[in-house]
Amino acid sequence: MSEKFSYNKKDYSSLSKTKIGKVIRLLIDPEYRFNAKVRFGLTDSMSDEDFIKRKFKLAFGYDLNLKNSKTFNEKLNWLKLYDRNPEYTRMVDKYEVKKYVAEKIGAEYIIPLLGVYNNFDEINFDELPEQFVLKTTHDCGGLEICRDKKNFNIEEARARLNKHLKINYYWGKREWPYKNVKPRIIAEKYMQDGDNINLTVYKIFNFNGEPKMIQAIQDDKTPKETIDYFDINWNKLNLRQNFPNSPKTLPRPELLENMLDTAAKLSAGIPSVRTDLYIINNKIYFSEFTFFSDAAFTQFHPAEWDEILGSWIELPKLK
Repeated sequence: MSEKFSYNKKDYSSLSKTKIGKVIRLLIDPEYRFNAKVRFGLTDSMSDEDFIKRKFKLAFGYDLNLKNSKTFNEKLNWLKLYDRNPEYTRMVDKYEVKKYVAEKIGAEYIIPLLGVYNNFDEINFDELPEQFVLKTTHDCGGLEICRDKKNFNIEEARARLNKHLKINYYWGKREWPYKNVKPRIIAEKYMQDGDNINLTVYKIFNFNGEPKMIQAIQDDKTPKETIDYFDINWNKLNLRQNFPNSPKTLPRPELLENMLDTAAKLSAGIPSVRTDLYIINNKIYFSEFTFFSDAAFTQFHPAEWDEILGSWIELPKLK
């Protein structure tokens, strides 16, 4: 009996999403059980350090070493706790970051803003074009894409975005820069690269202003999503995390060097930050900054990449 119910994450990957499947998983999967507590706010009383140590142990199976951190995920969690530059809050705010990036490298890299709203009811849809994008400014996932305003379901968008506006994203993974971001909604210009409606996202991993690796996402936020990893010379790496690699190698972007230069300028002086960019109609556009890739709780396959990337982070000295 004990062997049958021993904890092994891969044993639960195919559990049913029905209520019965969820109950079974709550009984036998401690990580799933902990995440359920997080969703209901039952871990909010935990200190950041205790929360991070607990979630790290569940995700990786070993204790987080904060005194001698070596892996990428260890060091990112160290940075969560000890590198609390208030500028990072501005950099993860999807409204404020537009001004930040424009100041650093120029407004031509910014996807045009159509409006900013404190709540959904402030949006005047008559003033918006036939195509647009709505995003919440303070979290990940609050996104509504309108490709045809006549068929855009405003009430469904209202329900989804209002749900996001009530969430403080910080509590889920203790990514502290999000804690004090003001919840708002922005409307952006709808961007399309030729006939391609699903933009490829180029996510560049930078370490003190030095780009070292690129994550390329195709069919982002669709059932066909794939993620590939490349070095800065566009050699494909034998690496994956929580999404499959693409069966085809993505062609080297013509603006690769320009993207790397852009990422270097935006990440200067920061121990570790991912700079997410688009190439749209042969122009580079900024997407967002990510300080803790996959919240620093996602395994690498093969595992040695965790230490390789970790070796690229030089942790700042504590004052």
